[in-house]
Amino acid sequence: MSQPRPTVRAPRPSRSSRLRRLPRLLGAVLLLTAVTASGAIGAAAAGPGPAAAEPAVRPLGHIVPVPASVEPAGAPFTLTSSTRIATDGSRQARAVAEQLAGVLRPSTGFALPVTDRPSPGAVRLRLDAGERALGDEGYRLHSAPGGLTLTAYREAGLFRGVQTLRQQLPSRVERDTVQPGPWRVAGGTVTDTPRFAWRGAMLDVSRHFLEAAQVKRYIDHIALYKINTLHLHLSDDQGWRIAVDSWPRLAGYGGSTEVGGGPGGHYTKAQYRDLVRYAAARHIEVVPEIDMPGHTNAALASYADLTCDGVAPPLYTGTAVGFSSLCVPKEITYDFVDDVIGEIAALTPGRYLHIGGDEAHSTSHEDYVAFMERVQPVVARHGKTVVGWHQLTGATPAEGAVAQYWGLDRTSAAEKERVAAAARAGTRLVLSPADRTYLDMKYDENTELGLSWAGYVEVRRSYDWDPGGYLAGAPESAIAGVEAPLWTETVSSDADIDRMAFPRLPGVAELGWSPARTHDWEDYRLRLAAQGPRMEALGIGYHRSPQVPWASAGAGAGAGE
Repeated sequence: MSQPRPTVRAPRPSRSSRLRRLPRLLGAVLLLTAVTASGAIGAAAAGPGPAAAEPAVRPLGHIVPVPASVEPAGAPFTLTSSTRIATDGSRQARAVAEQLAGVLRPSTGFALPVTDRPSPGAVRLRLDAGERALGDEGYRLHSAPGGLTLTAYREAGLFRGVQTLRQQLPSRVERDTVQPGPWRVAGGTVTDTPRFAWRGAMLDVSRHFLEAAQVKRYIDHIALYKINTLHLHLSDDQGWRIAVDSWPRLAGYGGSTEVGGGPGGHYTKAQYRDLVRYAAARHIEVVPEIDMPGHTNAALASYADLTCDGVAPPLYTGTAVGFSSLCVPKEITYDFVDDVIGEIAALTPGRYLHIGGDEAHSTSHEDYVAFMERVQPVVARHGKTVVGWHQLTGATPAEGAVAQYWGLDRTSAAEKERVAAAARAGTRLVLSPADRTYLDMKYDENTELGLSWAGYVEVRRSYDWDPGGYLAGAPESAIAGVEAPLWTETVSSDADIDRMAFPRLPGVAELGWSPARTHDWEDYRLRLAAQGPRMEALGIGYHRSPQVPWASAGAGAGAGE
């Protein structure tokens, strides 16, 4: 059912905060003015228009997510045909350097050899054991005419720094054919660390099956915005998407359809391992989800013994929820759980395994509690930490468990307090409020794709909230981070993914990465507008929300709706 869109009015900032943000706003305005010269600014209906020249040098720090600290200084660094990419000699730095070269070579046409020897005027990548304060993902970027240096404590930090370097260069650097220069990075220093450790994107491959190549494409796009977690929703009523040797009909039969009755599909173990490796190379941890005890019709249809009456239901291709349940009293249910979790845990080197637990309307509360008491220790026995939707807090979350909150602003105070109480007792929270972060929600009543049961979610609404203070009674120290789920009842193609995820996903990514003090819609919308040409260069067909004064490169894919 469509819900009325809530009215959001941001509080007027104080005079002092307006003064603090003035330099950033002026920089963003100058950037946007340069990019969108000759009237290229427009709403969705305006279309891309003629190509507009980007500024010769993008202001330092005018990227997404906005960095924690930016100190502009001096003349820019210029990438030339003689530039080398120099590392500190470590295997980790060289791996990131090769990735950087892979991005830059096609568009610049430069050789950009990767070397372990010092080189004047180079792009230098170095790990420094003395930079512990940067943490696992922080970095420092220093740009000057004599060279550009990226420093980090860990390899992931170098990789995050490379994403900043990409965004500081003109957007045409993302194209796969040779483009005109110059290739300059503004002078100064960026020192950057993330606010939250969990910055996630969830992809539902169950409602509509998404091929491995589609998932990899999404991984590439989310990595640019410093997302570090890919939550794969691998099972639901409409399809089972991962091969399980001990229960082969799960994928072979349970994965044979999807919403609307399409052919479905599933990942072989080799394909899943490859996806995990692909994500890991971009410093993204895969969190697999097997939803239970509800959302299990594909499993029940595959194995009648998992039902309480021993009768397998037919395969399901609709979109209703809450009607299916594993049979909690049967011992075979826990043999099934142990086998499935064991095989998937063995395929997944990451720390977490998501057991779902939402919308179990066909499971009594008593059975739900009993089920979670049996299943959470199974996850621990296979070496993983439990993640569950926030309904898990209606049982007793295991020690160290993570609850993913998907409630709405209008969710009852009692339910919110139950989740907050669990947080105060030690359960960490990942925040995915549906009326803020669900990427399958329509932007407005005219959006062709998506649903609206949580209301309409425009770009400002998805960005303009604070994870640290969102859930009353939950201390910020309990917030592991944020995640933007993309459910696929109406999504099946790359174009669909692009239109629903972009440009909302970058805003959620910024909420997860950037300090709370940098949060400012007016500043953000200008930085996001300047991302338009970059998304176009990457072939991302983003939705051109009228809330954003889009800049457009004017050529190629990605014009949006």
